[in-house]
Amino acid sequence: MAQEVMESVKATESSLKIAKLLKEKFANEVIDIKEFRGQVSVTVKREKIKEILRYLKEEQGFNHIQDLCGVDLYPAEPRFEVVYNLYSICRRLHLRIKVKIYEKEPEIESVTELWSGANWHERECFDMFGIRFTGHPDLRRILMPEDWDGHPLRKDYPLRGRELWRGFREIIDEETK
Repeated sequence: MAQEVMESVKATESSLKIAKLLKEKFANEVIDIKEFRGQVSVTVKREKIKEILRYLKEEQGFNHIQDLCGVDLYPAEPRFEVVYNLYSICRRLHLRIKVKIYEKEPEIESVTELWSGANWHERECFDMFGIRFTGHPDLRRILMPEDWDGHPLRKDYPLRGRELWRGFREIIDEETK
């Protein structure tokens, strides 16, 4: 148990060192670095996100994107956040990168060129929040029907939906009639 705790502390310290290197290399783009319960998060500006993530992949060994998700911070502005959870397999390190996005321009560069595994994550983020990923090879809905109106994980989306979906068909078998 004590050894696991020490390894976790060392990993957090290593992730913090990488975050500080990121701050040195991209001084004008890094907004904030935070550590909470062993997890290191770096908030960066949207404009250089692909360059920053390329550096982390190619120079720091973060060769795996574990997850990419959207967050609706409504009523705050910037309203949205895109969160990239990265992992370096050989170094056994985690790093979280966050980007704030304004509601009036909800778009950010796609990172599918860096990690093909980001493809469906970006599509889900688009589908649920309406955040567009420029340069994505196939940006279309992934969970909701193509003709669905709106983005259901936005905080201003009605809890019961807007209306009954046009493609809905009630299926009742003979026994339940």
